[in-house]
Amino acid sequence: MFGGWFGSRPKASKDVAKERLRNVLVKDRSDVSPAVMQELTRELGRVLSGYMDVDQSRLSVEVRPEEREVALVARVPVRSFKRRV
Repeated sequence: MFGGWFGSRPKASKDVAKERLRNVLVKDRSDVSPAVMQELTRELGRVLSGYMDVDQSRLSVEVRPEEREVALVARVPVRSFKRRV
């Protein structure tokens, strides 16, 4: 009742539904099986090792839900970079 007078309005039901759907989609996209994550981590390490000396034992990759998307976050311990001519 007083929400309109003091500047805050309740969210319209369509906005609430859109936000819930967005959250469900982000959650669904971030569900990756452990086997796929292991393969992704191995493959990323293999590709990066062509450019740098990577500590494969400490390489980690994870999928994080962000506000409207999913982020792939990698921690890549680099010992040194390889020089290419």
